[in-house]
Amino acid sequence: MATPRPTSGGGDSPRSPGRLGRVRRAPPGAAPGTMVGDPAPVPTRIHAIGWSADATESCVLRDVSELAAFRMRWPRVWVNVDGVGDASIVARVGEVFDLHRLALADVVHVHQRAKVEEYEGHTFVVLRMVDHAGGRLTEQLSMFLGDAFVVTFQEHAGDNFDPLRRRLEDPGSRIRSLGTGYIGYAVIDAVVDACFPAMEEIGDRMEQLEQRILAQEAGQATMGELYTLRQRLLELRRAIWPLRDLTAAIARGEAPRFGPAISVYLRDVHDHVVQLIDLLESQREIAASLMEVHLGTVSNRLNEVMKVLTLISTIFIPLTFVTSIYGMNFVSMPELDEPWAYPLVMGAMAVIAGCMLVWFRRKGWF
Repeated sequence: MATPRPTSGGGDSPRSPGRLGRVRRAPPGAAPGTMVGDPAPVPTRIHAIGWSADATESCVLRDVSELAAFRMRWPRVWVNVDGVGDASIVARVGEVFDLHRLALADVVHVHQRAKVEEYEGHTFVVLRMVDHAGGRLTEQLSMFLGDAFVVTFQEHAGDNFDPLRRRLEDPGSRIRSLGTGYIGYAVIDAVVDACFPAMEEIGDRMEQLEQRILAQEAGQATMGELYTLRQRLLELRRAIWPLRDLTAAIARGEAPRFGPAISVYLRDVHDHVVQLIDLLESQREIAASLMEVHLGTVSNRLNEVMKVLTLISTIFIPLTFVTSIYGMNFVSMPELDEPWAYPLVMGAMAVIAGCMLVWFRRKGWF
């Protein structure tokens, strides 16, 4: 096997294990290509499609042992494996298609940065796509392109590839004669297109929060919702930004198995990625602005409450002074013996409070 030649990106993405769970890695000093499986892997499902110019077959394989026979029956095959936690199954699939151990290690050790690498006999592509069933926003998709095969690995079941599968199964579809490079392009295109609904969902949610904040109907949970949306945007940013370099590298011809005829399609995908990045950055700015507006609204509301309390306290300061005078224990206080003293003092206190209210009103303090 030849030494891999990276053409775009590479290495583990700088993610926080505390937010995404512990990242599986080979122990320090382990041999290259060492695969560390998940102690509690999700069930693995293998779906295979084989096709020729005039026929096709689609089935779910019960075991990896059936894969070699299936490959022998068809000139071109697409094998999709859902669940990469079981390293032994990934290794056995790799043996059937003679996949490089270093690439298989990247399949098992998820949270890789989007990249494309050339190996002898196949091209290896890693990218992140919207997760439909795994509980997170994105998951890793690993794809191997050979002259007669396409092998994809997903962390969980569920994807946006059903339209592509139906096109392969359609007897009149032209896609059967376009080669595996076109299948690889179609997979990348479906991954990119799936990001738009996720972005729109976040945008709709932020619009609802904006209306609540401006209407001063936001509660204590609003900050938590805004923080969650910002985290989702951050995860999408980590998934989408590397796709720009990935699609540009393939469009420039740095992955020969895609073929020159696919470059025009990859340029279109690259344009979609740039649009996603622009939309993503705009929504991140909106989310940051909403957090500032929400904090400003909460601060203004607190200031209004404090102003009212301060005005009430200010009004009672002279009244407290008057009552404290007549609360002194002196024997010779002339007003105590007069019948008009009590109503006079109460009237004076009312006049003081009224004058202060009028003054505050003229100052525009309430």
